[in-house]
Amino acid sequence: MSLGIYLQELSDEFTIASSWGKNTMGATMCFYNDEEHISALQSVNVAFVGVEEVRGAEVPYDASSSVKNIRKEFYKMFNHFPNIKLMDLGDVKAGSTLQDSYYAVSKIVEELVKKEVIPFVLGGSQDLTYASYKAYEALEQSVNIVTVDPKIDMGIIDDEVNESNYINHLVMHQPNYLFNYSSMAYQSYYTDDELVSLMEKLNFDSYRLGHLKSNIEEVEPVLRSADILSFDINAVKVSSAPGTMLSSPNGLNGEESCKVLRYAGLSDKLSTIGLYNYSAEDDKSKVTAKLLAQMIWYFVDGVNNRKQDYPVATLAGYIKYHVNIEGENLNLVFYKSPKSGRWWVEVPYPDDTGLKHARHLVMPCSYNDYLKACEGETPERWWQAYHKLVV
Repeated sequence: MSLGIYLQELSDEFTIASSWGKNTMGATMCFYNDEEHISALQSVNVAFVGVEEVRGAEVPYDASSSVKNIRKEFYKMFNHFPNIKLMDLGDVKAGSTLQDSYYAVSKIVEELVKKEVIPFVLGGSQDLTYASYKAYEALEQSVNIVTVDPKIDMGIIDDEVNESNYINHLVMHQPNYLFNYSSMAYQSYYTDDELVSLMEKLNFDSYRLGHLKSNIEEVEPVLRSADILSFDINAVKVSSAPGTMLSSPNGLNGEESCKVLRYAGLSDKLSTIGLYNYSAEDDKSKVTAKLLAQMIWYFVDGVNNRKQDYPVATLAGYIKYHVNIEGENLNLVFYKSPKSGRWWVEVPYPDDTGLKHARHLVMPCSYNDYLKACEGETPERWWQAYHKLVV
């Protein structure tokens, strides 16, 4: 499929290598050529695509300037990753309707994931996550979605998808390929308790901002299990990211945001990512654009350091630990990767259940989960996965 029908090529402002310093991202970036679209994506690891669609936003803003700002700051940075091939595909302009834009993003994501290229969506509002999800429907692939967001976007559902209710549409959509949804960094004063209770009933994960800030390493196994990461820049506090519509005094800081993106890059399983809701109009000093560029840089750093040790086909060579939890009459089996030192836990699979979620038999966990099990406590993430598999 030719992607060029959905994309507008970048201007010379970005594509002329001499415009950027030696060894920078801009000087070493590859650009999509529609005439050679089959070979153009060969060996590409990450492909950037700007999206200028904000009609689903609570407060629309100038998406065009926002995407340009991010590129300008990212292209200035030095490229330390000679083994990672990056390509900028250009921009998806807003279609005649919002659904047209969703369709374009979905087809682009579908084509890239098919070719084992990670699509990195830059700009636009967070409801574009729904478009990325629909790409996996076409691929008939069960997915885990992680959002970083100050709210849980399960608002009033109606016929129109928007950034305050797109999670409802993900959950309700048929056929359904959503295995797990995790909400990270939500802030309680922006979130109805009923939504948190609903997340629990659905066996989905929700992590408050305070929990993340005090346990940032626990983000890693959640992202290691994700197929899609959707990051709403409103989750970052205003002192670190003034270019947001929420402008909250509380939220993630710049360092924490970069850690989240690096963990995402390290995940062998993660295959789509998006950064949303950056407003250039509110970013006079371009501090937010600089932070977003640094977050992207750390994501690429993570991809560069992937260990390819996700236990898809075999667990041969992994260090195996058995932990008996007497109170629950359970024997949990943990695995530790000799390559990365990361941990997984086995979830029993009922014999009379189909194979739709078979790849979730061994799920990422943390060393702390293993320690809790040794103390006789069954890890919460294990219970949630088990309930999904037996229902």
